[in-house]
Amino acid sequence: MIDLSNLKPADGSRKKKKRVGRGNSSGMGTTCGRGTKGQKARSGGNVPQWFEGGQMPIYRRLPKRGFKNRTRIEYAVVNVKDLARFEKGSVVDRDALRMRGLIPSLSVPVKLLADGEIDVPLTVRLDKASSAAIEKISRAGGTFEHI
Repeated sequence: MIDLSNLKPADGSRKKKKRVGRGNSSGMGTTCGRGTKGQKARSGGNVPQWFEGGQMPIYRRLPKRGFKNRTRIEYAVVNVKDLARFEKGSVVDRDALRMRGLIPSLSVPVKLLADGEIDVPLTVRLDKASSAAIEKISRAGGTFEHI
């Protein structure tokens, strides 16, 4: 009978850790598999993965073009036609959109765009919306609230 007192891993599933520097007969003695001399043979002689041996690094050799706005806010985009899934009179906010799989995460701000039509009156509470989207929501009898 198998119980906790006699459990053991399957044969060959556990491998012993390689111990270096335990004599030449072990195959990993003397230089311990590091080769002879050089920076990587020394203790503490590890170099970063991106290091190119002192040559000009690739991120400095390649040209940089354009302007990268560090304060740019990336919005998750939802269209008016996506809101037609919701029931009449319901409140559409980040949580509701996340539950329906319309936005990837609750941490990103959401912008509503005017692609498509809607005929269901809804209360929409989002970070941003285009003026055409707000007009379509109000024409359907709903309201938009900026959060």
